[in-house]
Order: sequence, then C-alpha cells, then structure tokens
Amino acid sequence: MWQTLVPGKSMSMFLHFSPPFLLVPVLLLVLSLTQSTPLCQLTPNMDKGKANAKNQFERPENDCDEAVLLRCGFRMLGADFFNDAKMLEIGNGARELNIPISDANRKLVASENGGLQDPSYLIFNPEWNSKGAQSVSKRFKYPSVPGVQKPSSDEDIAFMTVLELGQLIKTKQISSEELTGIFLKRLKRYNPVLESVVTFTEELAYKQAKEADHLLSQGVYLGPLHGIPYGLKDIVAVPQYKTTWGSKSFKDQVLDIEAWVYKRLRNAGAVLVAKLVSGSLAYDDIWFGGRTRNPWNIEEYSTGSSAGPASSTSAGLVPFAVGSETAGSMTYPAARCGVTALRPTFGTVGRTGVMSLSESLDKLGPFCRSAADCAIILDSIRGKDPDDLSSRNILFDDPFMVDITKLIVGYLDDADMEVVHVLQSKGVKVVPFELNYTVDSVQGILNYTMDVDMLAHFDEWQRAGMDDDYEAQDQWPLEVRRARVVTAVDYIQAQRARGKLIREVRENFIVDAFIGNVTDWEKVCMGNLVGLPVVVVPTGFTKISDPPSNETRRKTTVTTGIYAPPDRDHIALALAMAYQSVTDHHKQRPPIDDLGPHDSIPNPPKLIVPPRQLH
Repeated sequence: MWQTLVPGKSMSMFLHFSPPFLLVPVLLLVLSLTQSTPLCQLTPNMDKGKANAKNQFERPENDCDEAVLLRCGFRMLGADFFNDAKMLEIGNGARELNIPISDANRKLVASENGGLQDPSYLIFNPEWNSKGAQSVSKRFKYPSVPGVQKPSSDEDIAFMTVLELGQLIKTKQISSEELTGIFLKRLKRYNPVLESVVTFTEELAYKQAKEADHLLSQGVYLGPLHGIPYGLKDIVAVPQYKTTWGSKSFKDQVLDIEAWVYKRLRNAGAVLVAKLVSGSLAYDDIWFGGRTRNPWNIEEYSTGSSAGPASSTSAGLVPFAVGSETAGSMTYPAARCGVTALRPTFGTVGRTGVMSLSESLDKLGPFCRSAADCAIILDSIRGKDPDDLSSRNILFDDPFMVDITKLIVGYLDDADMEVVHVLQSKGVKVVPFELNYTVDSVQGILNYTMDVDMLAHFDEWQRAGMDDDYEAQDQWPLEVRRARVVTAVDYIQAQRARGKLIREVRENFIVDAFIGNVTDWEKVCMGNLVGLPVVVVPTGFTKISDPPSNETRRKTTVTTGIYAPPDRDHIALALAMAYQSVTDHHKQRPPIDDLGPHDSIPNPPKLIVPPRQLH
C-alpha cells in the first residue's frame, strides 16, 4: 500500500497514489455523538463550569456537559490537550461534516465484507531498485527427473514430490484421475482427526483430472503441474463452491468469483481436490468446524491461519497447497507442521478473489514437499493480476540456475547452524550477520496497519454485531474494536515509521540472503512490513514435551528461515534447494497411523486405526 511520495533519500512515506487526485480516507473520532441530539441533553445535572478564557467562541451554558463526555473520548484517542471550546467545535464538525461523509463512503464501498470489491488505491510496492516497466520473465527451467518409477503403495505415491508425480503422469505410469482418487481417499481418511478440510471439491477434481488425461492422450502436456492434485486455503474463491473464510458468519457463502490464483493453477493443469482450513477470518487455527491439528504431534494444533494447507501437505493429503500470510500465517504453521513453504515478495501473486485483511500485507504462497516444488508453484502463479493493483511482473532469475558459490549469506545468532555448515560445504560464503535498524515500534506498526485495514474490510461485520459470534473473542473482535479508535493521523504516522524501517533495512541488508529464526515475532513483523520473501526449511526434530511414553514417534519439528531482499525469491529458493539436496529432513513422514507403543490418537473413534497401534 505504501511507496514514497518524494524520490530519493528524503522519502517520508511509502505511498503511491493512483490516480493523483485520490484523497486519504479519514478515520473518524468514534465518540458518542449523534446528528440530532446534543450529548449535553443526556446529562442535565452535570456542573456547568466556565469557558476557557482562550476559547475562540462563546458556547451555550449546557455545552459544558457535552465537553465532559467529549474529554473522555478524546483521552482515549490521546488528544485531550484541546480545551473545552475546541472539543465542542470538533464535535459539531464531526456531526456536520465527518459523519455524513463517512456514512456516504460506507454506503458506497463498505456494505460487503472481505475487501473483495473496491480496493484501495494506496498501493505498497516493496521494490528496492526502481527499474520502470518490466516485461514478463521467462519460465524457469525445471530439472529433469529421469527414471522415476511408480511405487507399489499409495502411501509412497502420496509423499512424492510434484516433479516426481509429474514425471509419472507425463510417462503415463499413472493417470491424473487415479492420482486424484488417491489423494481424495487420504483427505477423507485423515480429515476427521486433523480437521484440515472445509470442503471437498470432488466433482470438480474428477472433471479437471479427466480433462488433464484427455489432453495428454492428444499429445498436449501443460507442464509439471499437469494433472497434479492440490488444495486451496478457504479464503480463495472458486465458483459453485463455498468460500467460508473459516468463519461461521460466512460458512454458507458461495462467491461467484474465480480467483486469479485458481485460474493460474487451472491453466497449468492442476486439479483442485479440496478447500482447506483457514482460521476464522484468517486468524490462527480455530475455525467454525473445529481446530486443525499438527500431523507430527496430533495433540498439538497447527497454529497460523494457513492451518489446512500446512497440515494437509505435511500429512501427504495433497502434494502441495496454496496458503496466505499477512503476519505469520504461513511461517508459523509451516514451521509447526514441518513443511517447506515460500512466503514470496509482496505483490508476486495476484489476490483477486481472495479475502483481504490488509492490502499492503496480504500475500499468497505455496506449501510443498521441497523448495524445488515451491519454485515450480511460484513459477505457475506469479505475474501481474490485472485486477490486483499491487501485483507486479517481477523479473526473477531462474532459481534452478543460480550459482550459489557467488553468494554471500549471513547468519543471525538464532540461525540453524546445520544449514550454515551445509551451505559452506556447497561453496557458499557464509558470514556472521546482524540486520540493524533503529525503529523500535515494528510490532506496533504492524498491529496498526493490519487491524485498521482489517476493520475497513469488515466494517459492516462489526456494525452488524457479527463479531459477537466469532469463534475466539480474544482474537479479531478485540483487535478490530480497538482499531475503531485509531485516528487517521496515527495510522499515517505508523506508515511513515514503516517507511523509515524499510529504508533502514534496505541500507543494512548488505548480504545476498540471511539465515535466521522464522517464527520470531519481531522478524515476522519486520519481514511482512518490508515485503521480504522467506523460505521455511525443515531442519530436524526434537522430542515432544511430556511424551506419553519414551517410545512415542510423535516429534516436534525444527525449522529455520532463509530470507532474501524483495524480488530476490530465487536466491532464497536456490539456497534452500542446495541445503535439501544433501539432507532429508523434508522427506520425513509424520506418524499419523503409528504413534508408537503406549500412545494413541486423540479422540480415536474419529479415525479407525489398526488395533496393534492402540495400547
């Protein structure tokens, strides 16, 4: 949403106005004012007091009652420095001007929830080097995987990579229809305990699979996603199917919108098998149907609003899935569930047809078996979405062609040192690094940005009292009520501070990439505000806390992040692929069916497990 108004180093805000005559929307002072009844009439017995000698106009006697109430409201806004006369003047102005304007604007653009219509023209562009107009870059050159043979078991097929499955389809060792059946069967089998699926798109899946098989029989091969099943986070609209946003307020909602990312995947030949869980209104892992679990430790929840994509990919229920992040909704569940994921540069993937929280923070990205698979999915869904004002054609270099020996990679104090040592052994120059910036309100800037933007997209939801039915009252209801009294001035000041943060991060990002903790909240906030891409990389496992027995196979996953500057996603992907080329953490399978001796699946009636596995 933000790009500089002033070129060069003197930039104060990252705002880009298009068209130039656009006015910044005003966040009203939400006080107990009415257009017809002065507040003073509500409190006739209050002390009348006298006007300040510096007041610029003489007020009626009963105005002091209204001034007392106004002062309470102004104190909540941090603006109680006004004298009584000025507060009354502001109150009258709000009744006469601000409220009518806001009512009119709300009727124009805020009658529907989710931010799907009438996007803001305040556009955030995270690009560090202005290059002017860009042409579409060439598709990546995918590595070949010759000699791939179809495994004898569906379980082994389910944990193959996209490249491997694509080779099976291309060589006609398996049909898309057969592959689709395998994954639908797994989704239905494990969903009762994982609670990761909102809607099965079975009829659509078989239709798309048959079409993929027919094209191949005619000699038409669309690429590595041809006939490959996948899942979409349920904030992405698909016609004729529910798009619930994970919320009981919208659990029956069907949007007649074909999301841009869905169209891209459909055109690549991919087969949609399920709409996967989004935490309610894209917040955490609680949704109207339950709470999504972590396949590696199913007494634990998946965290993050991209709960379904992370859990389903981890459990081998889909080869890949598309999720979203505003602030941690990809990095947290990917880390918890032990999958590889890419949170791309802001603006890489179009968001038309996707529920919006914050138009300057929302991003779509893939959850996959490997970094190579993430690169393949990115290649298919990137590009300029004509209806998403913030999306761009980014000239990514081919991650499969990057010479990593020419890179300088930093590592933070909290980096996983195994990754550091592996990359060193591959010829990468790795150096200690610290990303310095002076802005100390990063987390607050993100809260202001996300919460106010969220409220703008769900204004009607709050006004209609639907927040009272929200699944977790200490989440969005609390945050957007608080956002109602953030002033326009404070919001803009937060964006100016965001601009300072971006400038300082750019100046101090002196390496090609860096390795560091991927769930540290400060890094999550900083990375999303700046628009940095990051690859979540599984790096191992530890024992769960309080195990039911020493023989349990449940584990806690260990991950790290590989961060790159904006528009340098290919660097992070290339480094992650290099690490995964000599390690196998990303190939491990969670113990859903066999938890080990003296351990059992929670709520066992939901899932039939062979008796030998229940003790």
